[in-house]
Amino acid sequence: MSHFNTTNATRARQLIALYPEPRSALLPLCHLAQEQDGWLRPEAMAEIAELVGVTAAEVRGTATFYDMLHTEPIGRYLVSVCTNIACILDGATELLSHAEARLGVRVGATTADGLFTLEEAECLADCDHPPCVQVNHRFVRTTTTEKFDELIDELKGGGRAEEIPPHGTLVRIRRNGGLRVEPQRIERERARAASSAERAG
Repeated sequence: MSHFNTTNATRARQLIALYPEPRSALLPLCHLAQEQDGWLRPEAMAEIAELVGVTAAEVRGTATFYDMLHTEPIGRYLVSVCTNIACILDGATELLSHAEARLGVRVGATTADGLFTLEEAECLADCDHPPCVQVNHRFVRTTTTEKFDELIDELKGGGRAEEIPPHGTLVRIRRNGGLRVEPQRIERERARAASSAERAG
C-alpha cells in the first residue's frame, strides 16, 4: 500500500514520467512527500527509494543535504531568522533571542503545541529588509520585536492562511506550463531510443 494518498500517488507517477531516468525525480518526490506530511517520514523515503530504484539510505542522504527538506517532525510554521552579516548588523542576534523567549524554545526546537519550529538561517536574500525573517519560506518582513510578536499572534489565531500555507507547501497552484507532450509520445520516443542503443551495443 502506498504511503502517498491517492492524489499524490498519481502526481508521483506523473513526476517520474517527466524524466528519462526515474532517479532524476528523487528531489521532486521528496518535496511531494513533505507537502503531504509536513516532513519526510521514513515510510515516505522508503517508498520514494522503491519508486526511483535507489536505497532508502540514498534518499535520506540526499534529503539531509538540503535545508528545505526535513527528516524529523517540525511545526506547522517554520520560522527562520537570518543571522548573516547584513542582518546581524541590524539586530538579528537580538531578534533571534527575542524569538526564543517569545516562543519558549531554543533554536532548532518546536513549541509544545506543534505550531512553531525556530531556526537560525544563513542569508535569506532579503537584505533590504534586515533582519530577514521567513515563515515556511515566505518573506514576512517582521524586522522588529513588536512586529515579530504581532506575526506570532496572527499565526496562532489562524491569520495569514492565504499568504503562508502549512510547512511543505511550495506552490498552491499547479503549473500549466513546462513539458507539454503527450505521455504516449514520450514512451514511444524512449522505446525507440532504447532500441537504437541495443542495436548499436
